[in-house]
Amino acid sequence: MQALRWHGAQDLRVEQIPVPPTGPQDVRIAVQYCGICGSDLHEFESGPHAIPVGTPHAVSGRTAPLTLGHEFCGTVVEVGSEVSSLTVGDRVAVEPEYRCSQCAYCRHGAYNLCADMGFAGLMGDGGMAEFAVVPSYMLHRLPDGVSLEQAAVMEPAAVALHALRRSQLPAGGSCAIFGLGPIGLLLVKLAKLQGAGTIIAVDVSPERLQMARQAGASLVIDGKGLTARELRHTIASATDGLGVDTSFEAAGLQATFEGAIRALRKGGNMVMVGLMSEARFDAFDAVNRELSLVASVGYRDVYQALIGLIEAGDFDPTSIITKTVPLERAVSEGFSALVQDRSQIKILVSPAIGCNDKR
Repeated sequence: MQALRWHGAQDLRVEQIPVPPTGPQDVRIAVQYCGICGSDLHEFESGPHAIPVGTPHAVSGRTAPLTLGHEFCGTVVEVGSEVSSLTVGDRVAVEPEYRCSQCAYCRHGAYNLCADMGFAGLMGDGGMAEFAVVPSYMLHRLPDGVSLEQAAVMEPAAVALHALRRSQLPAGGSCAIFGLGPIGLLLVKLAKLQGAGTIIAVDVSPERLQMARQAGASLVIDGKGLTARELRHTIASATDGLGVDTSFEAAGLQATFEGAIRALRKGGNMVMVGLMSEARFDAFDAVNRELSLVASVGYRDVYQALIGLIEAGDFDPTSIITKTVPLERAVSEGFSALVQDRSQIKILVSPAIGCNDKR
């Protein structure tokens, strides 16, 4: 089969590799779509960051080179001998978090905090291939009312929904979302669906600000050229001089981190979603205003809720998809396009025949 393999930074190769075997508790799917995530871009540009090199991942047993892609979906073509929950022909979304099922976190249901946490497509082989083999616990059967295209962006939607659940955003409350990549835009949609009163979206891309407005943002702010004080004043002016109840940092940048803290009212809470190695903030100010900072990683127990919202017609995550490319052009028209073009939001790679360009 064909697969997009990570060999090193700036070294992605579409290769012919054997179809992996299906173990007793595994399922093989024919992949229809696989989204390119910001994590994939980091590995492409300057990895390895999460990809195991030398020492195998504790659950997957894999090291580089490996097949990228953790935002994927497809159709079941083979089930392991111990799998009874799925049958050949089922259409499925993949919840790609590995779990050991034995550590204290897994035993208490917090499998996204597993001691050996990882993701298929980063710490093991993923979905940028014609076929993928994953543990059956990762798969969610799709009802007829949910398309595979919708399933392809269910993983970033799961990140956004888990972050929203980690927040203290009340119904009718106000929030500010810093960074309008896929997660930020989906946070706008889900916050609107949850009943947020004022939703402020901040970015420096006119195209992304326009998408946030269409997704339901009450106010969009172009942060380019604004000082932290000016940004704070603009947000305070939109919230009776107080600041927002909740802010989400979804870009992983020092500037957006600082902006998200400054945007808060006294007693507000900030949710850290974007990935960054370290951040600086005014601890005296945080204590003086009694702020809460919480982090959100991955997701747990959200996929069925998302499937229900999509099936009911209340939520459609496909609005963030800007392009679909075939597997053989994933690097030139996928990874490189996302690096060079800020108007691109979510690019899907399709190992299936054909290419649909939604631009």
